[in-house]
Amino acid sequence: MISLLLIKQITELFLVMFMGFILVKTHLLKAEESKTLSAVALYLIMPCVIINAFQIKYTESIRNGLILAFVAAVLIHVVLLILVKMLGMIFNLDAVEKASMIYSNAGNLIIPIVTSVLGKEWVIYSSAFISVQLFLLWTHGKMMLCEEQKVDLKKILLNINMITIFLGILFFVTKVQLPDIVIKTMESVSVMLGPISMIIMGMLIGNMSFKQIFAYKRIYIVTFLKMIVCPFIILILLKYGGMASLLSDGKVILLISLLATITPSASAVTQMAQIYGKNEEYASVINAITTIVCIITMPIMVWMYQM
Repeated sequence: MISLLLIKQITELFLVMFMGFILVKTHLLKAEESKTLSAVALYLIMPCVIINAFQIKYTESIRNGLILAFVAAVLIHVVLLILVKMLGMIFNLDAVEKASMIYSNAGNLIIPIVTSVLGKEWVIYSSAFISVQLFLLWTHGKMMLCEEQKVDLKKILLNINMITIFLGILFFVTKVQLPDIVIKTMESVSVMLGPISMIIMGMLIGNMSFKQIFAYKRIYIVTFLKMIVCPFIILILLKYGGMASLLSDGKVILLISLLATITPSASAVTQMAQIYGKNEEYASVINAITTIVCIITMPIMVWMYQM
């Protein structure tokens, strides 16, 4: 049932992405103008989503669920780091390919998907994966792409999403409830995350030609490894690792972790590649192709998990 709902939700998001594609192809907007929407999503919508997710009643069940979600997120990333290192030696993967395989677009996609498929009360567990990935992205991911060993902890801790996660947890643990009008306002803003994120993706894809996309011969193997091999190994780990039996809601919480893992490659990798002088066009192509492929692979992985 969940896999069918997921197909419906991903199809809806894909149609919104197509709208962004059309906006660029008809020259109503330029692809560069997607940066403005990215800023709105990053600095306004995402913080509202995260804070709103933690505005629920504190219970021991939710606390334990969060702990399980954090443990699963750390374990998943450790496995991915080791797996991609091994695959890198076999397939001679470069920095952009490795980063695209490790880091997923969970920040943009997982929250709207979880909200639509499972319900907004489950969104709180997705914050665990997002926070672990953000930390690793700005440490390991940055070092890999800019080829330096220095870690900027200040930049990590002052990342707007990390700050809002810390605030959300603080409000949750101290049982602070924001005024109803504030919560309603944040809920109104939060529903925009999925559509805006997909419009941005569509605009970026709209700026590419098919010749550009298929000029990269390695895109097929990278997509296969990112969207099938890595997700399948994580699926096996979560399904048969025994963690789901630790809590009554364990299977659903781990499903959220799986959903976050099997989303397309992170758009943040493209942004970092641009900043640090790597092949940002190739990073964009990987992001675009994995986004299209996820329409098929995500429901299949969820169906296999639920079998």
